[in-house]
Amino acid sequence: MKLKSVLSIAGSDSSGGAGIQADIKTIQSLGLYAQTVITAITAQNTFQVTRAQAVDDDLIQAQIDAVFADIVPDAVKIGMVATSGVMRTITQALHPYVRQHHIPVVLDPVMVSTSGALLIERDAVTSLLETLVPLAHLITPNLHEARVLVDALGVGAGAGARKNLPADGASVPTDETTLITSEQAQATAALRIASATQTRVLVKGGHAHGHASDVLAYPDGRIVWFRAPRIDNKNNHGSGCTLSSALACAYAQGKSTCDAVQYAKNYVQGALSAQLNLGKGSGPLNHNWMLANTAE
Repeated sequence: MKLKSVLSIAGSDSSGGAGIQADIKTIQSLGLYAQTVITAITAQNTFQVTRAQAVDDDLIQAQIDAVFADIVPDAVKIGMVATSGVMRTITQALHPYVRQHHIPVVLDPVMVSTSGALLIERDAVTSLLETLVPLAHLITPNLHEARVLVDALGVGAGAGARKNLPADGASVPTDETTLITSEQAQATAALRIASATQTRVLVKGGHAHGHASDVLAYPDGRIVWFRAPRIDNKNNHGSGCTLSSALACAYAQGKSTCDAVQYAKNYVQGALSAQLNLGKGSGPLNHNWMLANTAE
């Protein structure tokens, strides 16, 4: 028996809702084999993060080498990477394997929290664009992250150069000239990022009010909308991680980008619709919803 394999490169979430844990659950639920490279260890639950510790660069390199020396993955998902140094380490370690084996990479550029706070170092945004983005087959920013990328690339309205980013831990400006508040602005941001990076871009609309529509932009100027109703569920911790790992699963199975996005959205919609209710804060999704449906 053979299984397609997906490698997740991300941090550990002790609550099990996001990060490596969410990726493993997603990959396994979709019938593929999960492998991991852990970049950081966090102490967190559904309402707070109390501590985080980065994994040493040489251990990250060793994990990547160990995976590719044995079970070569069919796709790779990269999640939150907080520092420029770790980004360079991952890129240098991963690049030769990705090129040799023609492996699609899904990059979830986790940079901005739901409240709008910048989660990574300011110089790491530029490093992300210079290191991990060129490796990616698809990048999946949310609306806040798309705004940061547009500014960092200098491709906003009237932009001619890269703008100053918020200070570490500060909030992304939210005045009406910078917010992505309409589908037109969402599509424009996706197209500008795709053109500037020459990479497929899926700008997620989950942070918008009233809908959860995502837009896929290609470097050649094509766009495709994926529309869905908003699911009333405050327990959505790890939804971005889940979507990106489901996308990697789709690529591992040979699906086209459009088919991969619809496949991943369907999985996340099902996981949210299951209305799992755990924890005192924003709880996790039900990654096993398909198994539960089968058992009924």
